[in-house]
Amino acid sequence: MELGKQFRTDSSAVFLIISNLITIVLAVYEKWDLSEIMWIYWGQSVIIGYFNWKRILDLNQFSTSGFQINDQPTKPTKKTQKVTATFFAVHYGFFHLVYSVFLFDQTHSFSSNTLLFILLCVVIFFFNHRFSYFHNRERDMNRTPNIGTIMFFPYLRIIPMHLTIIIGSSFGKGSSWALILFLGLKTIADLIMHMIEHAEARQKKNQFFNK
Repeated sequence: MELGKQFRTDSSAVFLIISNLITIVLAVYEKWDLSEIMWIYWGQSVIIGYFNWKRILDLNQFSTSGFQINDQPTKPTKKTQKVTATFFAVHYGFFHLVYSVFLFDQTHSFSSNTLLFILLCVVIFFFNHRFSYFHNRERDMNRTPNIGTIMFFPYLRIIPMHLTIIIGSSFGKGSSWALILFLGLKTIADLIMHMIEHAEARQKKNQFFNK
């Protein structure tokens, strides 16, 4: 119920759905295979990581409850903020570097038309997540989020959506309806994690203004 209310008032969630729908339409129209689709969502994952890195560096105040660096408790200082942002960028970046090597191994040559459409989808996702970043940034300013939760959340967001596509491909190769079904499930997974990610921020913001 709460997520439904949040969706109706969250324009960034609507933009996310539109971005995914454009990808689904192009994938069906162009009869893309798994590797072509995965490059788009690889690009989306990189974009999610980039804006999460900026989000960590933008925090005015944050909690480090339960968060450790080198197995040691840490304090909410600027040094902790910079170390966390750097670690996230290196670890998340390496994860996607390895991921790209796997995709290159699975990818056949793209036509110029396909490459153009893939880049178009990635650009659309960039503007979607850029809009979401600025749309939700003020909420971070009015609360004290846990920096460890922010650092790990992108992994929780991208893993389900990529697994949905990979698992779905084994059930419906060559079928447009199967492609629509599993890309639709990916969109739902993407949307749910987006809503969960920002639900706490919305709740904390309401508590802040009700004091």
